[in-house]
Amino acid sequence: MSIWTRITEALGDVGDSIMDFLTRVARSGRAPLPPERSLAFTIGMIALGAKMAKADGIVTIDEVDAFKEVFHVPADEMGNVARVFNLAKKDVAGFDAYARQVRRLFGAGTRILEDVLDGLFHIAKADGRLDERELEYLRKVAELFGFGEREFVRVKARHMQLPKDDPYEILGIEPGVSDNDLKRHYRRLVQTNHPDRHIAAGVPAELIEIATKRLAAINEAYRAVGRARGL
Repeated sequence: MSIWTRITEALGDVGDSIMDFLTRVARSGRAPLPPERSLAFTIGMIALGAKMAKADGIVTIDEVDAFKEVFHVPADEMGNVARVFNLAKKDVAGFDAYARQVRRLFGAGTRILEDVLDGLFHIAKADGRLDERELEYLRKVAELFGFGEREFVRVKARHMQLPKDDPYEILGIEPGVSDNDLKRHYRRLVQTNHPDRHIAAGVPAELIEIATKRLAAINEAYRAVGRARGL
């Protein structure tokens, strides 16, 4: 049984209420990412993606296609995904309620929540632009997830063209740092963000690719800094 069919069945068990399902799982007190919590992760991501697609007032084909790219949805499962997507769009609960429940599930400021932010950025920029309403939405979600402004800028730097010091923003470190501290910081980033750690933690397979792209951005930023410093 695919995860999309399981999601449809899970929502049916709670009367088609996404918030009820997320609340129930958040209150269960289980260890991180048992099967039901993995469902909650994916449902929460779909719900926030649906709200993201509405942040600029228009849901475009590009945004829907980007959503399908993030989750690698098979054609025969789109009906199940569309049901969750449309439930989230119609739900009277705001995006902040979803974000708080997802934070309760996985802990404030965690690597898993950074995966969610990366996925939302991917959806937001699918139509070739990131307008102020979408950027403000992403900033508020980041804040609700427990990320500070510096952490939000670090994530944003992976998706937007920033000023000349953007490799340092991507790495989350000051330009004046010593070469040795830079190397130590980079090694920690690689260890923390390696996709193998996501797999070992049980993160849904749909987001492993996001972790892979994040590590690629970190590596490229480090190479750019290294070239500039002659390392």
